[in-house]
Amino acid sequence: MENFEFSTELLPGLPEELGLECLSRLPSTAHRLASRVCHRWRDLLQSPDFYYHRKKLGYTQKVACLVLNFNGGTVNGPKKPGVSPSYGIAVFDSVSQRWDRLPVYRYPNGLPLFCQLASSEGKLVVMGGWDPVSYDPVTDVFIYDFMTQQWRQGKDMPSKRSFFAIGACLGRVFIAGGHDENKNALRSAWVYDLREDEWSQLGEMSEERDECEGVVIEEDEFWVVSGYRTESQGQFDGSADVYGLKSGQWRRVEGVWEPGRCPRSCVGMGKDGKLVNWAELSPAVRVGACGISLGGRVLVTGSGYQGGPHGYYMVEMKEGQHSKLEKLNVPDEFSGFVQSGCYAEI
Repeated sequence: MENFEFSTELLPGLPEELGLECLSRLPSTAHRLASRVCHRWRDLLQSPDFYYHRKKLGYTQKVACLVLNFNGGTVNGPKKPGVSPSYGIAVFDSVSQRWDRLPVYRYPNGLPLFCQLASSEGKLVVMGGWDPVSYDPVTDVFIYDFMTQQWRQGKDMPSKRSFFAIGACLGRVFIAGGHDENKNALRSAWVYDLREDEWSQLGEMSEERDECEGVVIEEDEFWVVSGYRTESQGQFDGSADVYGLKSGQWRRVEGVWEPGRCPRSCVGMGKDGKLVNWAELSPAVRVGACGISLGGRVLVTGSGYQGGPHGYYMVEMKEGQHSKLEKLNVPDEFSGFVQSGCYAEI
């Protein structure tokens, strides 16, 4: 916080250190209201410096953000049988066991189909997907600020691409691979700067990777796992391309994923530093698995068989082993199919 300077006291009569300590302990749910107290509080609460200060002290909270099928009909309207699935964003706090639903921005018929989520610095980013009415790919970028509880529109993606890998770290969102409008697999990669609202191109991966999955490892590396080339559609590769966030260079890693297995939404990192397939944790989630890491625990969703009911579970990750899945009781409104998701630290 040494870069953050003000001309007035945070809390009258208290030293700056104590005033900052008090405000750092405010729960994130109180930030929007607290930002209305004065300009100084607003500027402080909205600053990245304050976010990282709270994170360093352990006062942030991790929540799961899920692209969820709300059982047909429009997201904000009644459920209608026989209507195409409509997707929205559900937010789950594993500590309080609370479920919330974010308003959908700009699309009255639900989120773009197959859109991607990422989060950094207390903000949730929604990118790409297909228009839910026309099924045309879109380049939209929407950003939800958990502090202000409002959406804003970011700068469009540089080009239309579907089923790409995504990851976020330190105010930047990385995307790689996927395919273009003509179904050609891509090896290109870009990074979006949340603060500057600008895109920059990265070097290319070692090969094309359609339907790949992105994972950020300890704020050091962006992994683009598996995928397939244009001429080998559906034949998922066992390798990964890894982008060093500090070096700015790509390297290729072989044998990190089971060849032939789709990695979409089910790739994680275990305590032993090896990639994990969440679908292999239990037969209860082997179909349509999606895992969201929340510190030492993981929210895992999936079905036991094709067309089966969707279950929600928590599992504690331990080095060399995994605990049994603990089934969650989920309100009916949030019990639909999870297409994808990410965690947000707020």
